[in-house]
Amino acid sequence: MQNSDFLLKLKAAASATQACLADVLQPLGGLPVAEGMRYAVVGGKGLRGFLVTESAALVGAPGAGAIHAGAAVEAMHAYSLVHDDLPCMDNDDLRRGQPTVHKKWDEATAVLVGDALQTLAFELLTLPECSSDPKVRLALISSLARASGGQGMVLGQAQDMAAETALKPLTLSDISQLQQNKTGALFEWSATAGAVLVGTDAGPFRRYAQALGLAFQITDDILDVEGNAALVGKAVRKDSVSGKATFVSFLGLEQAKRRAQDLVDEACESLVIFGDRASTLKAAAQFAVSRST
Repeated sequence: MQNSDFLLKLKAAASATQACLADVLQPLGGLPVAEGMRYAVVGGKGLRGFLVTESAALVGAPGAGAIHAGAAVEAMHAYSLVHDDLPCMDNDDLRRGQPTVHKKWDEATAVLVGDALQTLAFELLTLPECSSDPKVRLALISSLARASGGQGMVLGQAQDMAAETALKPLTLSDISQLQQNKTGALFEWSATAGAVLVGTDAGPFRRYAQALGLAFQITDDILDVEGNAALVGKAVRKDSVSGKATFVSFLGLEQAKRRAQDLVDEACESLVIFGDRASTLKAAAQFAVSRST
């Protein structure tokens, strides 16, 4: 698939999930927390929502259900960014090329915005528009809880914070596991949601997402070294200044790039059973390591 075709599909998926979020956020009024929620979900690549809708299309899942599930994971992702940017976490002033929520409003509003987006993610999965089968909705809710909570994304963030004061340096295996939790868990949920919607085998999508998540994070580490803040949309060079252990600090820049590409190849290989029908997901994997943002 041509890169331009993939980018069009990525943009279309982002538009669909953002429209869904706009619809559910519209009645919330004009208080800062509601305005902050709308602000936080706008922009970004929408890659997690795209993984939901594209993998769902590959297995024949209904489009409306996939869009609701995609909107749910984008709300969850947005919450994580709002909280990660807080002074008590990563203390970032810029996100997606705009002031972070706590900079545009204040820290208390940012905490509430993140809290509300997290609960919105689960609310979206309870709706019959997501699936007419309550067992399917429950499976999506419980798996997203695991992926985003103390067994997944939150665990990864806690491991990341603990590493800053650890007496023993992290190993490469430690970093891989940390990032598999912090970044990879939501990628895995996103790529397998379509299979859950129709009750089919999620194994190929799980293997795809595990490789993709690590490739994506390695590229993030590379962008922190090589990226332009104006393009990346957030501060760069932070990892090296703070002495943070990353894939680049362990592997070196060139070997990190090779490892990321190897992971892309693994991701694509996991979808071989779908043949050419998986070309868009394969293009998404290549995008993960070729992006500049």
